[in-house]
Amino acid sequence: MAAVSCGSGGGDAPESPASRTAAEPGYAAAYDAGWREGEKLFEDGGKGAAVREVVWGGCVRRSLRAEPRDVVEKDRGAWVLGCKQGVGHDKDRHPPTAQVTRREPDPDLLARFRTWAAAHGAKQPAEHASRVVLVHLGPHDYDVELATSYTDTSAKAEVKRLAGAFTTWWDGDDGDARAWNLIVRAESGKDLIARKL
Repeated sequence: MAAVSCGSGGGDAPESPASRTAAEPGYAAAYDAGWREGEKLFEDGGKGAAVREVVWGGCVRRSLRAEPRDVVEKDRGAWVLGCKQGVGHDKDRHPPTAQVTRREPDPDLLARFRTWAAAHGAKQPAEHASRVVLVHLGPHDYDVELATSYTDTSAKAEVKRLAGAFTTWWDGDDGDARAWNLIVRAESGKDLIARKL
């Protein structure tokens, strides 16, 4: 009758949801968190919420401040996907099977921005930009990260001036994809400011 015993030891407690979450891949946890947020948004706002969150970029923008941050940052693209599907009226879950967020440096964009800035009186703030990274959050959504030489204690006015110059320069012609946010980062990697694009 020993074969009837299954499990990992007679007195062990069942696995807690917290330990399951810790063991699952980051993209799965991020997707689930986004799904729960999307469901809540749909309950609160109905079909209007679906339009705001999916068509007008609400889920992408929410992902910048969604909690818990450690879960969202594991795969922000998976969180956005979960949010969009959770707020949808058909409630079809199609979780990702791999990491959704993809980061792509774009040195050409940085060079073009600096050239424009030099010709439009924004050379000084543009000199603080050290790298442009496109953060793909799915097939049609992305954010732009601007790495800088600014520190966490740099003057907020200078950071705002750089963000303002970049958003003025950004033409919005993204082809099939849509850039939603500019995120300016300090040398340490900390987010300093986010602006709509």
